[in-house]
Amino acid sequence: MEIGTIGAGAFAQAFAKQALKTGHKVKLSNSRGPDSLREIVNHLGPGAIAATKEEAAACEMVLLAVPWDKVPETLARLPEWTNQILIDGTNPFHGEAGDFTPADVGNLSTSQLVAAHAPGARVVKALNNMTVPNLEAEPVVSGARRVAFISADNDGAKKRVEILLESFGYSVIDLGNLRDGGLIQQAGGPLAGRDFLERGES
Repeated sequence: MEIGTIGAGAFAQAFAKQALKTGHKVKLSNSRGPDSLREIVNHLGPGAIAATKEEAAACEMVLLAVPWDKVPETLARLPEWTNQILIDGTNPFHGEAGDFTPADVGNLSTSQLVAAHAPGARVVKALNNMTVPNLEAEPVVSGARRVAFISADNDGAKKRVEILLESFGYSVIDLGNLRDGGLIQQAGGPLAGRDFLERGES
């Protein structure tokens, strides 16, 4: 399938590499337009496409990977969502990448706030606990599968993302709904930044 990315930084590129390896096409977008992405898509190789944010958001599955402070503005400028699955890869930090000043989101998960700004989308929180190097790395390490966590209020959307991440090679663990599961895996939660591996039964 075609997967869009809103944002084309290191996190989105790492996700794109995993999706491309499993045969999907990825439409990457950013705030500067497709021309600024030519070098990135050439580096990623066949299946990577430079797109506008509107084109990326029209895909059946979309990764949101922009700095937290830019989430409301970015989502406000997109067309209305029509049941697409929106994977929330954001974490509540102020500033650009590398600035780890926590943002106050109260007792909500970031994905609840994303869902409020993207009515019509089916939001699934995923991959928030992973650092870019771990997301870029092979999902299987010495016979053990790297663990990916997911949370959502829509079971159908959550299952679709689970199937996608399992196809990448991850062991997927369902943490429940957007609020409870989201708070556990996002920055500030007990699973944030941790690298878990699960070894199958021998």
